[in-house]
Amino acid sequence: MTTADQLESQFGIQTTLHVGLTQDELFEASIANDTDKLGRPKSFATKLGLDGPLVYYTDPDCTGRPVNDTYAVARDEVVDTVWWKDGFAQFAPEAFDRLLADAVEYINTRVPELYVTDLFCGWDPQFTQPYRFVGEYAVHAYFCNIMFPKEVVDDANRELDGWTMINLPHFEVDPAEYGLNSNRGVVMDIANRVALVFGPADYCGINKKTMFTVMNYVLPAQNQLTMHCSANVGSNGDSAILFGLSGTGKTTLSADPDRLLIGDDEHVWSDVGVSNFEDGCYAKLIDLNKEAEPVIAAALSMKGTLIENVPPLAGKPLSETDPQELNLSDDSITQNTRFAYPLDCNPGVADGAKGPHPETIVLLTADAFGVLPPVSILSPEEVMYHFCVGFTSKLAGTEVGVTEPKAAFSACFGEPFMSQKPAVYAELLAKRMKEHKTRCVLLNTGWSGGAYGTGERMSLSVTRRLLNAALNGELDTIETTTQEQLGLTIPVKVDGVDSAILNPRSAWTDEQAYDKAAAALRKLFQDHFEASGYAKLGIEPEM
Repeated sequence: MTTADQLESQFGIQTTLHVGLTQDELFEASIANDTDKLGRPKSFATKLGLDGPLVYYTDPDCTGRPVNDTYAVARDEVVDTVWWKDGFAQFAPEAFDRLLADAVEYINTRVPELYVTDLFCGWDPQFTQPYRFVGEYAVHAYFCNIMFPKEVVDDANRELDGWTMINLPHFEVDPAEYGLNSNRGVVMDIANRVALVFGPADYCGINKKTMFTVMNYVLPAQNQLTMHCSANVGSNGDSAILFGLSGTGKTTLSADPDRLLIGDDEHVWSDVGVSNFEDGCYAKLIDLNKEAEPVIAAALSMKGTLIENVPPLAGKPLSETDPQELNLSDDSITQNTRFAYPLDCNPGVADGAKGPHPETIVLLTADAFGVLPPVSILSPEEVMYHFCVGFTSKLAGTEVGVTEPKAAFSACFGEPFMSQKPAVYAELLAKRMKEHKTRCVLLNTGWSGGAYGTGERMSLSVTRRLLNAALNGELDTIETTTQEQLGLTIPVKVDGVDSAILNPRSAWTDEQAYDKAAAALRKLFQDHFEASGYAKLGIEPEM
């Protein structure tokens, strides 16, 4: 059965399909055909033409994930197991059935052509999920081809076993008719393996994060741990996974010249080891330091990449602009400028984007209060606590109204994408760690000697030294003490690191001020833990 026959059989879609176009063909199709609702072009070539990146501009109202417009269909098969929360609301099954039928009618009457690409989410053949993208915009198919692996397994049963995303940026609806918050939506029907994206929701990241949310439901149901983390592997076959929210150093620290990269964003810790979901990277570009990030800097000029929402230079058309000339500090469109590039642009990638069971887990946090130690050695109970809490800080100026450091908590270090309840992931993590005797540290890449504005950011060299000490087992037998204010186990001495900073209280000039700040942060942890009901899930209150 052809792809066209399958889509007609599954959904009733009857229009011209462009199936499996090459990246060059999609590049040209996007420039020629992808337009906004006023007919203006969305995509452009640079001076390098086909030999360089495609430059794409989203709807001005959708330069990131539309959190308040993301839903899952509350069918009987899944309603009791999905983690319903802000940013992942219930969608009535009968309303979705009508919405999907209306979307197909829209396609058949108003969309002359769709772009289709068949991919997989996940490199591990045992746990990969077939992923078929179907959409109005060629650029989205182009993006998916960058970000997802191909031909992982025989996909002859894709119609029965695969997941389908239908992405229709020009399909707008009356919100009241379907119980929506606006005229756009990202709706996942997990029971029927389909996602519908519609209206002004054309940010490229939706096409990957939606599928990761699916994986975070499907694989834990098979007792496989899905994780929002980076991962790498050393020359001795010692894998490590690094959990962390935005700004904690997850991508930077996993890019180690002495270790092979498995991936920088989404993985599964399965029965056989760690493997990447992706075949690409989706990096933030705002204020990129090209000297500090040479891989991304070089990839900006590479064929088969995608630059998203970086403004053109004043008075100079993109067709005359070298990608290296673009002003990566220009946030006039959004702070969330992005760049998608193939995984193999990185100099050292693990074969098959996978590795063995990890020996070390690193929980990254960027504490802008200057309270947490630079490294803490965690017990299994503490791992569960800090994994569920998922703490980091937002800095002053990063959001309107934020004038001082603000605590941010995200369960499992990826709460928006975790579609099962947090205890599911915590229990799987505890099981895997016990089975494989995995060590864990809490690594603070934030401030020392005082809060943001008073203290200093932990230097990358110190953080890397502490990370390496964890990875090579130095911290397993080192002399430790208990940090009194927080109850965390910390090393007394680590070669190559000033011992004065290992206990954060000692790094402050005013120790009483530290005690006050530590008590305040501990209270934030305690309040969040209680409000989240983690104790009812069997998680011990460790702080």
